[in-house]
Amino acid sequence: MRAALVPALLLAACGGPSSLPAAPVPAPPVSPTGPIFTAPTNPWNVPVDGAPLSPDSASILAALQKAGGWGGSGKLQIDFSLTVLSAPAGTPAVPFQEKSGYYTPDCDHLATFPLPPGGALEGEAGYACTGGGDCHLLVVDAAARLLYEAWSADVVGGKVTAMCAVVWHLDRAYPADLRGEQCTSADAAGLPISALTFDADEVAAGHIDHAIRFILPNARMAAGVYVHPATHAGGPSGAAGLPPYGTRLRLRADYPLASLPAAARVVAAAMQRYGMVLSDGGNIALTAADDRFTTHTWAALGIDSHALGALAVSDFEVVATAPAIASTQDCVRNGQ
Repeated sequence: MRAALVPALLLAACGGPSSLPAAPVPAPPVSPTGPIFTAPTNPWNVPVDGAPLSPDSASILAALQKAGGWGGSGKLQIDFSLTVLSAPAGTPAVPFQEKSGYYTPDCDHLATFPLPPGGALEGEAGYACTGGGDCHLLVVDAAARLLYEAWSADVVGGKVTAMCAVVWHLDRAYPADLRGEQCTSADAAGLPISALTFDADEVAAGHIDHAIRFILPNARMAAGVYVHPATHAGGPSGAAGLPPYGTRLRLRADYPLASLPAAARVVAAAMQRYGMVLSDGGNIALTAADDRFTTHTWAALGIDSHALGALAVSDFEVVATAPAIASTQDCVRNGQ
């Protein structure tokens, strides 16, 4: 080992390569933890443990169970593919380009999009969308108090491209119709994905202080309608009586949390206090953040995709909402 050091020492003495400062290595874009919106009146921040039940709670849940219950195997599984990234000071803002068929007026017209070095799209190893998935790009700019979310994103030639990109203001108290009635966002329901996504650091801290995103197969959601906090419906095709987009389920207060492992208990407790909001169509019900960008890992916490598989549809209640709104998909922005 001593002999191997000699060439390096000689190079340094002569002003060779080893005397030059090493190129900085970008820090990984850590995942923000906890509620990222400050206004307590935003629906994803509002506790619903004391909210009244929908008068149709029992019939909605019975219809969902009859239709097959949760997606996939019928178990309440967790998808860990979403990445929620932080954009620290100095994060490059790269050009943004709308893909053909860009959703307008629903989505925003951006000149640039923050792109933290070393990050990744949903379900991808990096910023290239290669797997045919939704390829969401979710970036929290805490200094500017902005959340950037894009759907069908890709990074090509130094540009971010997407079918939809939305900027949310983290200190804003949004109205009931959020950014506008009948308007989608990077999520089909028109909601901010990152606000409803839980991560390993929250679970390790012992509390999740916001509602949780969940999804169902299209055929298990009522077609043609949605309820707030959703402002849009994707492609639901189910019968009337099934849960519509925006439905908020709450784990029953009498559910025996002690029967669950400690980490799973944290998620279930959030479902009791804040509930979970129906936000998109798909087969894996719950959405958690990829742990590549968090301090803690799911494996270390003992959480896998089946950690909450014991929770049945019958263990939940439907929280009362405002009346259903017929889905026209004719977005009218409200200036938010």
